[in-house]
Amino acid sequence: MAPVAASRAGSRQNDTAALPLAETLLAWYDRHARALPWRERPGADPDDDVSRPYRVWLSEIMLQQTTVATVGPYFADFLARWPTVEALAAAPLDEVLAAWAGLGYYARARNLHRCAQVVAGELGGVFPDTESELLKLPGVGRYTAAAVAAIAFGRRAVVVDGNVERVVARLFSVETPLPAAKAELTRLADTLTPQRRAGDFAQAMMDLGATVCLPRSPKCLLCPLENACAAKAAGVAQELPRRQPKAAKPTRRAVAFWLQRPDGALLLRRRPETGLLGGMMEVPSTPWRAAPWEGAEAEAAAPVAAAWSALPGLVRHTFTHFHFEVTVWAGRVESVPAEAGRWVTLDALADEAVPTVMRKIIEHGLLHSAGASSR
Repeated sequence: MAPVAASRAGSRQNDTAALPLAETLLAWYDRHARALPWRERPGADPDDDVSRPYRVWLSEIMLQQTTVATVGPYFADFLARWPTVEALAAAPLDEVLAAWAGLGYYARARNLHRCAQVVAGELGGVFPDTESELLKLPGVGRYTAAAVAAIAFGRRAVVVDGNVERVVARLFSVETPLPAAKAELTRLADTLTPQRRAGDFAQAMMDLGATVCLPRSPKCLLCPLENACAAKAAGVAQELPRRQPKAAKPTRRAVAFWLQRPDGALLLRRRPETGLLGGMMEVPSTPWRAAPWEGAEAEAAAPVAAAWSALPGLVRHTFTHFHFEVTVWAGRVESVPAEAGRWVTLDALADEAVPTVMRKIIEHGLLHSAGASSR
């Protein structure tokens, strides 16, 4: 019995150290928590809803590098289509990718589907409830594992996203720039995280960063932690967290081949399963590279021989690590070999897994191709 008692005493001591700030923030959260479609009311018992882990996991995967406002409609659509992890696991991957289109970072959608299959198949539909076991799932990293463990299961876990990094950097006046400061900020967040209501505490920190401790104009007078904030006391809150200068993004270029049958159907093809936009549908194109494409070499990369004409303007899109510029060439053919792709009618495009950059190319082609084909 002695080790158990000692363990409990240690837990109480750790919790007491965080208690003043944690209790203050949780009291603020109880009054001001954002109403989000995947969120339970503050103080809700995680054991009250068996579907909670699925909803929390789904929302956290969607929220990676995506805003709350963007995720809301996608989350509702996914739940309507696939209300359980078993339903999502049984869905065809193409349907999942099509429903994901517009959220970006499409490897997340493939991992989402694989993870659902692992949970539904190997784990009997039950999500693991600890960080260490959650980390074994496809597409689940340290942040997501901590968030699901804390929010879905009430485990004490240190949840640190961009909002939390900003709050902690200001609260402790951390001058080390990001990303070098990440380990220090996680350590400091650990000193704040209470044993009880760790999930609510994590969401309270996120809400504080999203609504009060804003990047450019923090609303310090509304902050429940204002009196404890070292950056506020030093007058540097707006300057933190500091960031190392970002390297300029390179530009890649390609020529896309806009092919229509006489009935207006478009030629699309599937990208390789691995790599950027893996498994998604695309307008056929040259490889993507830094150097501009000359006419003859671009034509050699076309999916079929045709009388090509360049459409006016460029399609521009920015990925995480580079800018992308696409010239679109239009042509018309009666048929293509099977390996070139498949025809998709315009009214069926919504059912295809077409990423945002390809939708831009399609919009450009629809806008300009009619005039090009009449010349």
